[in-house]
Amino acid sequence: MARVVLLNKPYGVLSQFTGPPGVPTLAAFVDIPGVYPAGRLDADSEGLLVLTDDGGLQARISDPRQKAWKAYWVQVEGIPDEHALEQLRSGVRYGDVLTAPARARAIPEPGALWQRDPPVRFRKAIPTAWIDLEIREGRNRQVRRMTAATGFPTLRLIRHRVGPWDLGALAPGQCRVLDVGDPVS
Repeated sequence: MARVVLLNKPYGVLSQFTGPPGVPTLAAFVDIPGVYPAGRLDADSEGLLVLTDDGGLQARISDPRQKAWKAYWVQVEGIPDEHALEQLRSGVRYGDVLTAPARARAIPEPGALWQRDPPVRFRKAIPTAWIDLEIREGRNRQVRRMTAATGFPTLRLIRHRVGPWDLGALAPGQCRVLDVGDPVS
């Protein structure tokens, strides 16, 4: 049976157990030997990080060919219209990359959302909005590049679901340990 750890990774934390001096890592939040991240989140992204002690499960979760859905709450600068959301749903081109189609919908600010430290910059003249965005790929900074390519740069990015697991009520820095069979086969 595999052990799965669900962590609400805080903003500014590296998705690894070691890093440069003075930079927070997973070691400050997860004191469980033998587990490793299945995928990653950039330091400036928050939310659900799945760790496991099962190498095969880790590979299946993070391998884009397995097509596990990952869902994000994305705060963007501006108010995306239906055309921008349809671009996300159809696949977005940035540079030489064309992303796979995503699921995208406008949502109100997620309930019970914690304050980020440091807070997102606030500009009185520029409104912000939230999108629930689901992707099956995991390219470097993909969500940020997708929203920017549609004209709505990401201000805050929170992953709330990976495959069958969701963030639930975990506060930033908290984790939950599960003993599971093989939920992503």
